[in-house]
Amino acid sequence: MELVNGRPENEEGRLEKEIRVYDLLDSLGVKYQRIDHEAAMTMEACEEIDRTLSEGEEKGVAICKNLFLCNRQETDFYLLLIPGDKPFKTKYLSAQIGSSRLSFAKPEYMERYLDITPGSVSIMGLMNDHENKVQLLIDEDVLKDEWFGCHPCINTSSLKIQTKDLVEKIIPAMGHEPKIVKL
Repeated sequence: MELVNGRPENEEGRLEKEIRVYDLLDSLGVKYQRIDHEAAMTMEACEEIDRTLSEGEEKGVAICKNLFLCNRQETDFYLLLIPGDKPFKTKYLSAQIGSSRLSFAKPEYMERYLDITPGSVSIMGLMNDHENKVQLLIDEDVLKDEWFGCHPCINTSSLKIQTKDLVEKIIPAMGHEPKIVKL
């Protein structure tokens, strides 16, 4: 794995949804680094990716769990960003957002609203949620790090972005006002 600047030179064989992420970042003037790798389906598989993204950084890159959740009626959907090493306790989140009985949303909702599949969940998927069906929830600890890591809507690449750019440029451009939570 090699950390490179910006989008791939050769986009052949890459999915349109991945290319749309690079187009968005480039249009916003966001500088980012990228690595390509085997599909990362678990937090354990992400550890080597984390090390590569963190090369040369004193504190490393915040790699998050991206959890796609819904209420019991499957009418309200949430994308929760939480530090990878932080346990997720549903009751603490439910109290803060006023929604009881949260569970993981079905893959078909993930594809319908975010144009992503299980294992590829990423904040970047919100660029595909034009109807604002998904509420962005960010654990406050995610915002404390200088760098943020995520997938470009596909789990065979990972991006390194300044957290400041995420908050000040990317999230506003996607039109999803985040709710900051404490878990």
